[in-house]
Amino acid sequence: MKRLDFTERDYASRVDLIAKVRGLPKAESYIDKIPKSFRGEVVYRTLLANCVSANNVKKAEEVFNKMKDLEFPITCFACNQLLLLYKRLDKKKIADVLLLMEKENVKPSRFTYRLLIDTKGQSNDIHGMDQIVETMKAEGIELDINTLSVLAKHYVFGGLKEKAESILKEMEGGNIKKNRRACRTLLPLYAAMGKGDEVERVWKALFGRMQNTWKKLNAKHYSTLLKVYANHKMLTKGKDLVKQMADSGCRIGPFTWDAVVKLYVGAGEVEKADSILHKATQQNRMKPMFSSYMTIMDQYSRRGDIRNSEKMFHRMRQDGYMGRIRQFQSLIQAYVVAKAPAYGMRERMKADNIFPNKAVADQLVSVDAFRKSAVSDLLD
Repeated sequence: MKRLDFTERDYASRVDLIAKVRGLPKAESYIDKIPKSFRGEVVYRTLLANCVSANNVKKAEEVFNKMKDLEFPITCFACNQLLLLYKRLDKKKIADVLLLMEKENVKPSRFTYRLLIDTKGQSNDIHGMDQIVETMKAEGIELDINTLSVLAKHYVFGGLKEKAESILKEMEGGNIKKNRRACRTLLPLYAAMGKGDEVERVWKALFGRMQNTWKKLNAKHYSTLLKVYANHKMLTKGKDLVKQMADSGCRIGPFTWDAVVKLYVGAGEVEKADSILHKATQQNRMKPMFSSYMTIMDQYSRRGDIRNSEKMFHRMRQDGYMGRIRQFQSLIQAYVVAKAPAYGMRERMKADNIFPNKAVADQLVSVDAFRKSAVSDLLD
């Protein structure tokens, strides 16, 4: 049998797999077993990327410093990983990484600039964001569609309508039908601006050719647009689209129901969402998605509506959704909001082999207090 000779990238792929499946400590142990001649920068930067994915600041910094100690060249990739981590968890440290890059003469990549633009945008520093764009242009780095979408997003949510529209038109590139890659990015951005007509125009550009070829689109294609309407509370547009789906003979299943539920809940019509899901289940004999039930149940829970929360909990169990702490968390919250004792809740959880995490344990303490006050009221 022929023996396979591993390269450093083969070992790096193994490190990546172990880190994702078995965790960082096992991946680190595996690196110690790799022959020294193959234990290079690629192996360690793979471990670094997994530390960042796990949001483990301490371990990521340890790995980065070890790479420096081993005198590996400091790469833009490694610096970008730290920037990505600090953007999420500790923005004050971003300046230190940029100073290190300058000192080590590491040129920022397009991804570096995109991270910095996003960081400035998250801090509502539009001027700082624009300055980074100017620096990019001065360095001869073209703004790709991903960078433009980050810019547009922050202009939209910063209320800079004209700037946002200018970027969106740039993303379209003159002929939206030939630039379908931009369509999926454009859909939620136009929706966030409340431009329903533009959303429809882009969606038609995305799926219109399919419609002309196949005559009929499937539910998945419609659900793309429906989700956009749901996420931006465009109820009328959403209702019209669902009717269009039904009229075209489109088979509507759990993914579409999920989007419809979110559409009505987003518009404050929780009972309507509940009714639609219940009818859909009875008529189609198909199991709704877990998220559909939870979207409705969470709303009842926030109101302190114990009766309807218990009803949703029961329906979920009937559909086979059992043994999940998330359901109990939502149910107990209904009792917390209603300031009512949840008799037997611990026993119900135990019967499902569920043990409270800290958040649920705190909820149970809260409802126990209501039990004591209810008894006190009887004695007074």
